[in-house]
Amino acid sequence: MSTEPYREMQDFLMNHLRLMHYPVAIRYVFDQEELDRFKKEVPHYVPGKALTFCQAEIGARMEGLTVLMEKDRLGCANAKFVFGWKGLDEAEIKSHMKYVRDMEQAEEFVRSKPRLPEGKLLAVVVSPLADAFAEPHVVHFYCDNMQAYHLAVDWMSAMNIHPLKASMTMNSAACGGNVQAYNSKSMNVFMACSGSYNAGKTERGEINVAIPGDQLPLVVERLKKRIADTGGPAITRLGHPFPGADICKNCPLITFKKAGTPEESATA
Repeated sequence: MSTEPYREMQDFLMNHLRLMHYPVAIRYVFDQEELDRFKKEVPHYVPGKALTFCQAEIGARMEGLTVLMEKDRLGCANAKFVFGWKGLDEAEIKSHMKYVRDMEQAEEFVRSKPRLPEGKLLAVVVSPLADAFAEPHVVHFYCDNMQAYHLAVDWMSAMNIHPLKASMTMNSAACGGNVQAYNSKSMNVFMACSGSYNAGKTERGEINVAIPGDQLPLVVERLKKRIADTGGPAITRLGHPFPGADICKNCPLITFKKAGTPEESATA
């Protein structure tokens, strides 16, 4: 299939939302024929050593690489559980003890994580949106607060859904947050977990936005319509070209003066 529509969407989003990172196209591969065809026809990279899922995404969002992640190259037990590549075991429960009250709560919380069907996933492919080899199941944005807000507003308008219900899990932000979007067929907004913050390189405080791939064109069309109607992508300042203009509303009116003594105030 042609990648041109995805390249056009990536260029448009990078330009008008001032994104620092490429949007990451995530494709969950469940079919052996699709995996074999991908390996044969699509130029790609594999992790040199076992990586976490959020580390694999670094290749896509920062280096512009298409990365194939198979089970033996995934070095994160939390992601393996979310992807259905391992079942629930005591080690997985214990790895969450630093977050919770006791083992019982740890097990309850781990069991409540979004998951892909156990034993069905063959591989995960992550790439810049422009290089998506097939329709992405999810498009993952690493962005700042106002970029995330603009994406959320346009998604809610395009899908006619309000309010947006976000889903956050312990210790599985990039892996679990995107699986949640895939399973729920709904946009998800979520913070970095402790693993993705340091291993996945999100020290700038990036916010995660996950949008089902088949819904992204509707979001882009909504953004285009807003630009046509107002002259720019900004919601903070209509018509402005920057989506998060760092200027206070009514700025000239926000002033302060030194207060006098109670006696001075009474005679003022």
